[in-house]
Amino acid sequence: MSVPANDWVSLRQPGSRPADLVVIDPRQEMARRLPAGLQGFLTWLTAMPADGEAAGETTALRHLAAAFAWIAAGLAVGGAAFAGLGPVWLLPLALLLVCCGLGLFQVVVFHHCAHGTVFRTRRANRQAGRLISALLLFKHFDHYQREHMLHHSARKLLTAEDEFAQFVFDMCGLEAGLPKAELWRRVAVAVFSPLFHGRFLWRRIKASLNSHDRAHNILGMATWTGAFAAAAVAGFLVPFLVLWVLPVTVLLQIATIFRILCEHRFPDERLIESRDKLFVCLATTGVFPGAMPPSADEPRWLRIGGWLGWWTEMLTWQLFIRLFVLVGDAPCHDFHHRRPASRRWVDYALARQKDRRAGCPGFPVNYCDSWGLFRTIDHNLATLAATRQAVLGRGATAPSALDDPLGGQLDGHRGAELGLAA
Repeated sequence: MSVPANDWVSLRQPGSRPADLVVIDPRQEMARRLPAGLQGFLTWLTAMPADGEAAGETTALRHLAAAFAWIAAGLAVGGAAFAGLGPVWLLPLALLLVCCGLGLFQVVVFHHCAHGTVFRTRRANRQAGRLISALLLFKHFDHYQREHMLHHSARKLLTAEDEFAQFVFDMCGLEAGLPKAELWRRVAVAVFSPLFHGRFLWRRIKASLNSHDRAHNILGMATWTGAFAAAAVAGFLVPFLVLWVLPVTVLLQIATIFRILCEHRFPDERLIESRDKLFVCLATTGVFPGAMPPSADEPRWLRIGGWLGWWTEMLTWQLFIRLFVLVGDAPCHDFHHRRPASRRWVDYALARQKDRRAGCPGFPVNYCDSWGLFRTIDHNLATLAATRQAVLGRGATAPSALDDPLGGQLDGHRGAELGLAA
């Protein structure tokens, strides 16, 4: 059962709310109606804590270790499948686990290295970012870091200089003002088109292995060439292609499409033109995997069926979304845009909740939640369909208070949520 997200109508017209709209928080319903022993798992799955949940303690290095662990688990499961030691469904499970680890390297480690918040020193963050970009075919870290600061500038967000907009418009072929059905058709073409994925991969290879950094290029080419050669000599070329090359290329690119499309929406044109803090708030929302538990008012026999259906959805579809698309702190992307230099991202769910309870100081409106990946993308595409193309080219001419979101943390470097595209 899909659940109503916080009122998007009120986002288009701040302060308004339809009289018949009742906003219900599915996470608090889960906390109220399910045993306490399940709440930790539900917090991870939904990326939304229950009210009053105790603060957790983790570190950036644990996120790094988790990325390695997911990949190692996937390769182990996939190896067992190829060796005939388990059922056929182990292979898709292996691909999902590997993709989860790769997504964590992309969304969490590589991304937050660009903000200088994974390791203690700028040098360590840069070295790790460069290594990841060479091995996983992400954009050279130096270029990515500079461009990412543009993505966090209120003057550049949703303009032609923003890599989010470049990916949505140039790579995926979406356009402002098109009917929502046509936008969805183009998304589907991108997901299933070999031509799209070939073009996407070629841009990644050029951005990673044809960079300004010769040593970086040599490392990446040598690693990939050696891996292919070793797999062929050992007789493991097919498992290597399936368990590693496929996730690093096509599957990661599919996950990237959906993750990027759910991250940002297009507010009212007046807000886009103003490019102030309200614009930043309403251009990004939290996106949480999950569904509303069945109503307590239904007859008992219907509630039993409802709970069976709910748990089936949560442990299949919503779990898949969490592992494949909304990995790491991706559900709390709005917290990251409001607090881009914060090291509290390591406890992203509780950090966002704490900031929300405090009223999100320094910003004109509090956080907004959207439940369900595809429901959120559908809303975002609807806002793109309602936006005129001419408005997106109007960047603010006056400096914004958010133009230096890191407060000089990166020594003046400016600068895409994507490290994948050129």
